[in-house]
Order: sequence, then C-alpha cells, then structure tokens
Amino acid sequence: MAETKKTNIILFSGEYDKAMAAYIIANGAAAFDHEVTIFHTFWGLNALRKDEQVAVKKGFLEKMFGKMMPRGADKMGLSKMNFAGFGPKMIKEVIKKHNALPLPQLIEMAQEQDVKLVACTMTMDLLGLQKEELLENIEYAGVAAYIGDAEEGKVNLFI
Repeated sequence: MAETKKTNIILFSGEYDKAMAAYIIANGAAAFDHEVTIFHTFWGLNALRKDEQVAVKKGFLEKMFGKMMPRGADKMGLSKMNFAGFGPKMIKEVIKKHNALPLPQLIEMAQEQDVKLVACTMTMDLLGLQKEELLENIEYAGVAAYIGDAEEGKVNLFI
C-alpha cells in the first residue's frame, strides 16, 4: 500500500507574487497526489478575504485593520516593484499574456483539487477578521492543527 504524501504550506505573506507561488506549488503537489494543506496566517489571510465588504460588527481597531488590508487575493500588492499599485497591474498583464492563471483562479483550482485551505483562528482574532469575511469552504484552526499536519508532512514550506 502506497504511503500518503503530504505537503504543508504556511502562507504568512500577504503579497500577490508570494501567494501565487504558494498556490502554484500547492496545485502542483495536489496534481501529484499529495494531500496538501495551506495554513494562512497573518497577512496570508488576505488571500482568503472576500472581494466585497461584509457587514459585521467590529471595534475600532478591527475596523482599522480591515481598511488597511487588501480585500481579496486580487488586490494584494507585490513583494518587489509594487510601485504604488502599478506593479501588480504589470504582473497581471504578463500573466494574461502568457495564459497563466491569476491568483484568484489558482485559489479556485486548489479548492477543486481538495487542497485544504485553513485560516488561522488566533490571527483572525488579532486582526479582527470574522468567518463571514472569508471565502466559503475553508477550514478554521490554530497552530496545533498546523503542527499536527506538519508532523506528517514530507514537504513543509513557509512563504
């Protein structure tokens, strides 16, 4: 009986290109029959935010975090050459030109391949994010759940 191959990725970065890399690796691993988990923490949670604003009750600090963070994967900036938002437009044009998938579609593909997308509940509490503000069909867990997955993983990445 073949051993299950497991890949675990911590997505800490909230930058478009780094999130893209995480999802490209996740989709590739899933295509090679790996059981894949992406644990989204801190700024990586922005990849799971819904594009539209969701009416939820928040305190002042939570509202401020919500306004400062990009709403959804498509609004994330680049790690290098962001150029006040012009860089992401350039990279999205290059992606389109080369018929590559943009980040929102990579996220959809990951869900279709049963990649486990996990939102860190501790970070959600710290940043004032609520489940209603995040994508559907994701899981919620703390660091203990990630450690449990990572212990069994052959591939563990921090992005």
